Amino acid sequence: MSAQVRLLTLNKGENKETVLFRLQKGWKLHFVLGPSLQAEDVHVFSNHPQNASSTFLRNQYREIPWQSHSKTKADRSDSFAEIDVVVAGSFNYYFTINGSPDVEYADGCGYFLVDPQLTSGPEKEQVSLDCIQCQTVLTKLLGPFQTWESKLAVAKETGYNMIHFTPLQQLGHSDSAYSLANQHEVDRRYGANNTSIKWDDVQKLVSKMDESWSVLSLTDLVFNHTANNSPWIEEHPECAYNVHNSPHLRPAYVLDRILWHFSMEVAEGVWTENGIPPEINSECHLQAVQNVLLDKVIPKSNLNEFFILDVDSVLEEFKACLDKGLPPGSNGQGEKEMEGKVEVKQDSQWRRLHTTINMDKAMQLYRNEKFDDGTKEATIEKCVKDLEFKLKELNNSIREEVQSHLTQAVNNFIANGRYRFLADDGPKYDKVSKSDPIMDMYFTHPGDYPEHGKSVSVEMDEVLSYEKQGAWMMAHNGWVMNDDPLRNFAEPGSNIYFRRELIAWGDSVKLRYGDKPEDCPYLWQYMLEYTVTTAQIFHGIRLDNCHSTPLHVAEYMLDAARKVRPDMYVIAELFTSSEHTDNVFINRLGINSLIREAMSAWDAHEEGRLVYRYGGEPVGAFIQPSTRPLQPSIAHALFMDQTHDNPSPVEKRSVFDLLPSAGLVSMACCATGSNRGYDELVPHHIHVVNETREYAAWTDSKVLNKGSVNQGSGIIAAKTALNRLHFEMGEAGFTQVYVDQVDKDIVAVTRHNPNNHRTIILVARTAFSYPSNPNKTGFVPPLCVPGIVEEIIVEARTICKGASEFKKEVSYVNGVSNYGVTIQEHVKLYESDMVELKDPGDGHLQEIDFVNFPPGSVIAFRICMSPESKTAILAIRSALTQFGFRMRSYSGSNLQQTQRDTDFKSIISRMSLSDLNRVMYRCDAEEKDDGKGFAVYDIPKYGPLVYCGIQGVMSLLTKIHANNDLGHPLCENIRNGDWLLQYTANRMKANHGTKQLGLWFEGVFEFLAKIPRYLVPCYFDAIMTGASVLIHDAIWNLMGEFVKDGSSFVRALALGSTQMCGIVKTAPLPTLSPSLNEPKPPTSIDEKTGRRVQSCNTLSAGLPHFASGIFRNWGRDTFIAIRGMLLLTGRFQEARYLILAYGGCLRHGLIPNLLGEGTHARYNCRDAIWWWLQCIQDYCNLAPNGTDILLDTVSRLYPQDGSEAQSPGTAEMPLQDVIQEALSKHIEGIKYRERNAGPNIDREMTDEGFNIEVGVDDTTGFVYGGNIHNCGTWMDKMGSSDKAGNKGKPATPRDGSAIELIGLCYSALQWLIQLHSTGKYPNDRISTSTTEITFNKWSENIKENFEKKFWIDTEPVAEKEPRPDLINRRGIYKDSFGASQFWADFQLRCNFPIAMVVAPQLFTAENAWIALTTAETELLGPLGMKTLDPTDWAYDGNYDNGDDSSNKGRARGFNYHQGPEWVWPVGFFLRAKLHFAKILEQSQPGILDSTIKFVRSTLTMHHIAIQSSDWRSLPELTNKDGAVCRDSCPAQAWSMGCILEVLYDLEQL
Repeated sequence: MSAQVRLLTLNKGENKETVLFRLQKGWKLHFVLGPSLQAEDVHVFSNHPQNASSTFLRNQYREIPWQSHSKTKADRSDSFAEIDVVVAGSFNYYFTINGSPDVEYADGCGYFLVDPQLTSGPEKEQVSLDCIQCQTVLTKLLGPFQTWESKLAVAKETGYNMIHFTPLQQLGHSDSAYSLANQHEVDRRYGANNTSIKWDDVQKLVSKMDESWSVLSLTDLVFNHTANNSPWIEEHPECAYNVHNSPHLRPAYVLDRILWHFSMEVAEGVWTENGIPPEINSECHLQAVQNVLLDKVIPKSNLNEFFILDVDSVLEEFKACLDKGLPPGSNGQGEKEMEGKVEVKQDSQWRRLHTTINMDKAMQLYRNEKFDDGTKEATIEKCVKDLEFKLKELNNSIREEVQSHLTQAVNNFIANGRYRFLADDGPKYDKVSKSDPIMDMYFTHPGDYPEHGKSVSVEMDEVLSYEKQGAWMMAHNGWVMNDDPLRNFAEPGSNIYFRRELIAWGDSVKLRYGDKPEDCPYLWQYMLEYTVTTAQIFHGIRLDNCHSTPLHVAEYMLDAARKVRPDMYVIAELFTSSEHTDNVFINRLGINSLIREAMSAWDAHEEGRLVYRYGGEPVGAFIQPSTRPLQPSIAHALFMDQTHDNPSPVEKRSVFDLLPSAGLVSMACCATGSNRGYDELVPHHIHVVNETREYAAWTDSKVLNKGSVNQGSGIIAAKTALNRLHFEMGEAGFTQVYVDQVDKDIVAVTRHNPNNHRTIILVARTAFSYPSNPNKTGFVPPLCVPGIVEEIIVEARTICKGASEFKKEVSYVNGVSNYGVTIQEHVKLYESDMVELKDPGDGHLQEIDFVNFPPGSVIAFRICMSPESKTAILAIRSALTQFGFRMRSYSGSNLQQTQRDTDFKSIISRMSLSDLNRVMYRCDAEEKDDGKGFAVYDIPKYGPLVYCGIQGVMSLLTKIHANNDLGHPLCENIRNGDWLLQYTANRMKANHGTKQLGLWFEGVFEFLAKIPRYLVPCYFDAIMTGASVLIHDAIWNLMGEFVKDGSSFVRALALGSTQMCGIVKTAPLPTLSPSLNEPKPPTSIDEKTGRRVQSCNTLSAGLPHFASGIFRNWGRDTFIAIRGMLLLTGRFQEARYLILAYGGCLRHGLIPNLLGEGTHARYNCRDAIWWWLQCIQDYCNLAPNGTDILLDTVSRLYPQDGSEAQSPGTAEMPLQDVIQEALSKHIEGIKYRERNAGPNIDREMTDEGFNIEVGVDDTTGFVYGGNIHNCGTWMDKMGSSDKAGNKGKPATPRDGSAIELIGLCYSALQWLIQLHSTGKYPNDRISTSTTEITFNKWSENIKENFEKKFWIDTEPVAEKEPRPDLINRRGIYKDSFGASQFWADFQLRCNFPIAMVVAPQLFTAENAWIALTTAETELLGPLGMKTLDPTDWAYDGNYDNGDDSSNKGRARGFNYHQGPEWVWPVGFFLRAKLHFAKILEQSQPGILDSTIKFVRSTLTMHHIAIQSSDWRSLPELTNKDGAVCRDSCPAQAWSMGCILEVLYDLEQL
């Protein structure tokens, strides 16, 4: 089996402490870098041990080293840090980016939880957490220890495999199961004949249950409190919160004594005349209590004196300071305390009227140095008066606050009294007494211990609180509704006790651990021993009162427990009302399951929702790969039909609901459980405090004696069957769940096994209230079963055996005797008493009618698929093995991969990249161009896919797959019919190169049509995903080493080569020379003529706008993109054909802007020729024997500028001669009018725009060209709005000398000089009839003038700046020189980095860096480069080609290159940064490393963009600040190519 690997993505500044990640032992965890960290020096640390034998130490971290599967050094997209998950528990990780190992510098952190591996039985068979079936028993009801086995046998015989014992320790005086008096000893009640039970005895019993019964054991750890009468707490009162060690509780203690004494007075009849008799039985009595407390009792105690200032004493101290003339600060307060205002400082012992203020602050604020009337005494008096006003103001505020607390305290006192004396669900005490006060005390009192004396009065109690007796005035523990569970409500700052907001447990005191063991050594050691003893005996632990237990305490204790039992199972019940807060406890403590209860559901629909929520995937879920992202999880559940803390469902619902609710719980894909008494139909709450009777014992006899139960008792027989079913489903892998709310009472739950596709459906008819007619079935909607019913696993219904009143037995806990169940197990459908087959169907679907299914019924069906479906599934699985899926037969054996010639790998290995382009991609226009009748697939309720090929559907499936979004319209379409399946196969079959693959898909999809429709999305996804993976591998294997060994980012960019390169009939290349050297271009048979024709790939500028016809092939775009898209990917022959084809179209010394098959070419750009020359240079440098291309034969379409198009082979010359001609034409000067000028070729351009002029300035060597009426560079937007007045006006003419063209020209000349020097190029000059100039002279001329003409200095230089008024920004290179629009030269645009990359020799490194820094600050966006300085008057960053406004600068997309952020220039910008950083490294050490980091950081956005794009590409451009531009091509060749070039350059460093 493949190792399970989970990928956890780290992101900068991300704290995931509230996110739950679950793992299993034996898995691997890979930390991977998110985009925000890929450029950072990340160090990852974890406290997970390195191996299973290492000891876990919570604060001991180790660094996890980084690894990578790829050989790419340029980016870290494939880096991972691996942890072998070998130990159970919860583990912390953190990472730093500053090189420090210290957690205090962590930039991100989180936890991962590893489930324990539980085993049971003599063979130590593993028990999955989802197979747990746990029954809670109140240990104190088990009776003498020697009788335990017979009573625990009830759980064993009912099918439970875990028993939760409430604490076995010595209980306190209240006899509450959770108020422990001695945590180290077994309760003495379990011994017989004055013998005591030892922990060794318990250990033997637990071991026997495990080894003989296969029943595990679990018990509670109670850390938060101990019984009031614990002997050790009396000896060590410092272990509890008391008024001695926590004097902030003193006001609450005094209030507690006031209310206690008041209750005793009520009991004695003292307040009868005030309307408060001892027998409180009406709201009038409670109202009188409230009035008396607020008006008479509490006011006389002046509790506000604990909080307010003694104004006179404070003023005396202040006056004394003034008399002495003490300066502020003389009392020793620091500067921080001198800031702000006068504030109250509470007395450390909380004595009355001992509150004070910061006297230094008072002196600072209220001391007046000037004597207004000339006397010191008068001034002092004035200061004192001013402070007195402030102090009284403070006291008034304090009094209001205290009164608010007291009012709330009284309200809570009344509410408690209402529950205790009036409420129907309360105890309804008869009268107030010492044992039944109006409200339980919040504190123990020394009088509770005889040696401390009896409480006489509130006043005496308060006095004693300051004496040694205060150590025994201990705070009770309890529960606070809606409080922050991460806050300790007994610590200073909390008013819980004073406001009486605690639901107090009057039998237990709250333990005070402090922050560390040294704070209370005895308590920590005592509880540590208790914990270790428990862990040595029991397989699991329930953390009682977990939400109120200090986290650091529980961590410490559980760490010790796991040292004893590494695979300890930990559960808890949390009441935080927040999943995130729950996760904090789970993560910190390693809680494996949270207790959940079906009784929390208010109706059947909610109960069904809980079943679905607490585990499992949806039925028909997608097949997940063994390596996949680690997804956040919800807490694993121990889902109980009833917990021991809550009333019986017989009381809350009806006796008829226990069976169906138990059935629903058993269908949950998680641990399940129950409380002893549920299965026996005990109709009342078995109270953890008050119940004293023993449980009944098990008997195999059919005749029941008193104190025994058997399979006929209650619903035990049915529960036994349901527990067996739950265990079977968990063990066999029924991991998929579907819940159907049939009607308001009936719920159907489906559990599906994705391994063998068996299904179990349980239908339950609940009865949340007593049914009006318990025997009536009425109308029950029929059940449609997807398959064939093999058997009815169990059918059972609750029956009334007769009318009799329930009577509690005196000595044992008993259930109702007049209710039980009828049950059948493992019967055929025709033997059922409940249902009958309505329609046998066709094997795919059966319809079941319910004929006898009254309230309180359950039935569970076992479903299998038809033989035809089984055969089809096996065939599909066999096919999936070809993709590397480890698939199994129904018996569980591995299916072997087929090795036929027709298998998938063999088929795609024979396919070309153009074939794979058709298989994977092809947008709508490309597909329609084939004329086969296909277009992109349109999904109802969703819309058309982006590609016709596999990637079109994969872009959707990838999103759907991660979240199992089976409700997506794509899944609905696949379930409803085979249209997409047929489309996928048929479009491939329609083309010769992809036909075999189409037949392969057709064969597999034929089987897919024969399986149940709910499974079709799952297997379709697996087929398409597997195919996509192998096809991607095939594509990369046909590329160069840079891609084969590259990172996932490199490979993703390289796929752009296949996306953009394909054969499109309406956009072919001109036919190349018949005498071309080998290899010759590929050919194919023209289906219309039957002739063999040239069949070359062409490179789309962008999809979908430039996909077919004349607008597919752009000269400029092609040759900007080729280096990245074809040369760096190793597709040298395709690049060669494109170079030669465009070279064959040379005319007027230019290559076409639009190719138009050559015969319809348009020559209206002056930059394409220079990009073509740069591309040839790159080809020569990168391709094997690259300079051979210079001798390749070019078939010229237009040997003379005025020639008509010539047939291939008519006029031929070597490529080097074509190059020479192009340069010669530029030196001579180019001037012509476009052929067919007018609206037939451009309906927007004015007449003057068709006039083309290009040349070389012999004074500077700069190429120049264009005019104000046309645009001959890549910034070629022509206005088209009559309404706005920009029609026929170029937005960016860039006439004159554009900076990137000068760089490209210089690059070409330097290259030719170098070639000539090695004998690879025949010429070293241009010689015409009128001119001769060497390449050296030409290039030197350019270099000499470049910085002079283009650099704008950071400071004004008068002699170099004839027009300083035009300078908008300094420290930049001009965009052009000699433009007709005089301001255009001075605009900051993104073009100068192009010149820096191709001709870095033209630039001064320091100036280049200044300009690049400016570009970074002003032009660089999230994904692209702004095309114009945002401070420029013409800047408009949002492109909308459909804008029909009268805004001249924007209408009809006029601002195409006036601000929108284009992606491809980013590539040149980053490459320029790297180049000049390398040059400057010597003078500025560290600049190269910081630049590399910057480049990597910038590129992370492009990686994200590719991964998230449905087109799996980079867009042409974005709007301002990276906003999506709807008119941009979402897939652009030069965007992908130029970014790939950056990664290549990084790799070369």
